[in-house]
Amino acid sequence: MEDIACHEMQRGEILNASHKEYPLHEALIYGSKVECAKFSKRLSCAIKHLPLRVRFSYEYNTLKAIEKGIIKDPTLLLDGEIFVEGLAQAEEITQKFTQLTQG
Repeated sequence: MEDIACHEMQRGEILNASHKEYPLHEALIYGSKVECAKFSKRLSCAIKHLPLRVRFSYEYNTLKAIEKGIIKDPTLLLDGEIFVEGLAQAEEITQKFTQLTQG
């Protein structure tokens, strides 16, 4: 059985990996290592119950973030688009992903 406890997601790890029927989204989190770790844990807790899979990756390079137009640490790019900026509350994250799953 899949462990669904909240935890810091590792690079390449897929949330809800056992549910191949769920759509797979690519999450790239820009920011410092500390902020990315906090955000990935919060994100995994906030969306683990939703019908989607998310593969996690990270970018800690500030210059690359600036080139993408990112100004807040951390920022989540989902499927290549800015999706959440700053260390948002779990409820806000859940709401945004719920809207995504509902089309």
